[in-house]
Amino acid sequence: MEKRIEQLAQLAAVFILVGGCYLVLKPFLVATLMAAVVCISSWPVYVWLLRQFKGRKNWAATTMTFALVLVVILPLALVAYSLSDNVMGIYVFISELIQRGPMEPPSWVATLPMVGGAVHDYWHTLASNHEEMVALTNKILEPTKDILIASGILLGQGVAEMSLASFVCFFFYRNGVEFMQFIEGIMRRVVGAHAKEIATIINNTVRSVMYGLLGTSLAQGIVAAIGFFIAGVPAALLLGFATGMLALLPIGPPLIWGGAAIWLFFQGEVGWSFFMLIWGVILISGVDNMLLPLLLSRGSQLPFILLLLGVMGGVAAFGFVGIFIGPTLLAVGLNLMQQWVARDGGVEKKPSA
Repeated sequence: MEKRIEQLAQLAAVFILVGGCYLVLKPFLVATLMAAVVCISSWPVYVWLLRQFKGRKNWAATTMTFALVLVVILPLALVAYSLSDNVMGIYVFISELIQRGPMEPPSWVATLPMVGGAVHDYWHTLASNHEEMVALTNKILEPTKDILIASGILLGQGVAEMSLASFVCFFFYRNGVEFMQFIEGIMRRVVGAHAKEIATIINNTVRSVMYGLLGTSLAQGIVAAIGFFIAGVPAALLLGFATGMLALLPIGPPLIWGGAAIWLFFQGEVGWSFFMLIWGVILISGVDNMLLPLLLSRGSQLPFILLLLGVMGGVAAFGFVGIFIGPTLLAVGLNLMQQWVARDGGVEKKPSA
């Protein structure tokens, strides 16, 4: 009885210790998780830098951390500042545009199959009835302003989380080998002989998902920004960044380049409006169709629905950095389950005597 009480006391002490550690580290868990994902994805670059610096870990880790600040945090901060600075400007511009009233619909709108007549009549009603146009637009404009402000706040939180993650990254880079040995030791105690295999699966999955998400988003954002700049759309850099971020959603980029095409059309730039549509369909969306499956196939076959749920659930759970954490966690979990099922299915059962 006395021994049982002693065991229960030890177990309670362990739970209290784990709970206390969790409460202490809870404010930094998201940044730490993001730092781990970034370090795993960029570890080959760090190893190359380490060779260039002749084994000086502090120099290599500092260089990687500084590069992370320049490549990720600084652009995020600039876009967050630009968004917060331009929200009211965009709102005032749209309001003034509404006050002037829309132009009459072109005659070719009525010739569109199936919906042409209805669209033409409704457009004409809005153009001739200023009060109805204002009422309709207010229903759209106010939520849009709220969404833009919320997006700016979310980006600001992302900048703060990534700044903290970059600080943690320095120590992960510098002491990465020791950290991995410690984690593998824990995994061996938990899962036994398969610890090395599971660590390899996690490593490959994290890299493939991060390369796929970041590579596709970066490519689409650059292509979109070039198109916006050529067509003369204002805030091309901001819209290009928004396109890259929304590239993780199925209808994300068309919302941006489609909106730009509509804006050009109402500005009287019909030719540039069609150019923006063609550029968006062929190049911006084409990058996603070609590049994402290619990059994701290198280590993780993540179904599209899980990618979508990972992005939305990740943002809901972790904020802005959840865009990358959510799909990565789902991909790792799916891959581990697939390996577990395959390994279990490959074990031959001995016939009973």
